Amino acid sequence: MAIKAAITCVEKYVPESILTNKDLEKIVDTNDEWITSRTGIKKRHILKDKDKATSFMGEQILNGILEKSNTDPGEIDFLICATVTGDMIFPDTANTILDKCGCKNAFGYDLNAACSGFLYALTTGAKFVESGSHKKVVVIGVDKMSSIIDYTDRTTCVIFGDGGGGVLLEKSEEHGIEDSIFRGDGSGRQYLHMKAGGALNPASIETVMAREHFVFQDGRPVFKAAVTGMTTTVKQLLAKNNMTLEDVDWLVPHQANMRIIKSVADMMDFPQEKVMVNIHEYGNTTAGTLPLCLADYESKLKKGDKIVLTAFGGGFTWGSTLLSWNY
Repeated sequence: MAIKAAITCVEKYVPESILTNKDLEKIVDTNDEWITSRTGIKKRHILKDKDKATSFMGEQILNGILEKSNTDPGEIDFLICATVTGDMIFPDTANTILDKCGCKNAFGYDLNAACSGFLYALTTGAKFVESGSHKKVVVIGVDKMSSIIDYTDRTTCVIFGDGGGGVLLEKSEEHGIEDSIFRGDGSGRQYLHMKAGGALNPASIETVMAREHFVFQDGRPVFKAAVTGMTTTVKQLLAKNNMTLEDVDWLVPHQANMRIIKSVADMMDFPQEKVMVNIHEYGNTTAGTLPLCLADYESKLKKGDKIVLTAFGGGFTWGSTLLSWNY
C-alpha cells in the first residue's frame, strides 16, 4: 500500500491576554452588536509582551506536540511554519522555533500564503513523509496579527487576533492526507495586502507616517472571492475523489468571518452542525485558524473521519484538502 502522511498529534497556543468587543468600543468607533452581527467574533487573544513574537507562540506549539506525542526533539526531521508575521524578514521563524525547542536534527522554513498558509504547508509537509525521506514532520500555522493591525481602522482591527496551532505528520498505510486542490490569482493583491515593508516599498519615515505597515482590506471583493473560491474547490475535490457531501464528517473552513463560513456551508447545502467554528473565541488568526479548529474539536474526532479543510487568503490564495483522521 502507498504511504500516506497522517496527523498523529495536534496542538494549539493562544496568548493569555484577551481583547473583547467591549474593549474595542473604548478605542475605536464600534460596538459589540456591530462586530458580532457582521463577523461573529466576540473576542480575540493578543500577545502583548513586546519581547515575544511569532516564534514564541510556535515554540509553545512545538513543545506541546513533543510532550503530547512523547517525541524527543532530536526525532523531528523538518518543520514548516506558515505565517505572514515572521519575527524578522530573515532569518526564517521556523528555524528559530526549532532552535528554541532543541530540535538539532531538523531543518525548516517559512511559507507565506496568508490565510491559506497552513493548508499549503500541510500538503507540502505531507509530500516529505509520503516520499519516505522524512519520518516526523511538523507543520505550524501561527500569526501575531496584532503586530500589523491598525487599531484606528475599525474595519480591520475588529477581525484579527494572535495565535495558532500545529500538527505532527507521520507515515500511515491507512489514514492521512488524501488529496488537495489549490488555486491562486495574483490580481487579488490589490484588495488585501500590506503596502510597505517589502522590497517594493521598504520601510521609511514616509511609509510609517502614511500608516502603510498595516493590513489593508477591501471587504466586498474579498468576501465574494472567498466564498466562491472555497465552495468551488471543495466541490471539485469531492468530485475528483468520487465523494458527495454526505461522505464528509467535518468541514473545516478558514475562520475569516462568520458570514463567509455560513455562506460557504449554505451554498453547498452542508449542515452547520458538521462545520467547525471557533471564530467567536479567537477572531481571524490568519494561518492559525485551521489548526486551532482541529485542536479545539480533537475530542470529537473519530478514527477514519473524512475531513475537508478549506481556506482563502490574501494574494489571492485558496484551496481545499481532504484527509481521513488517524486516531
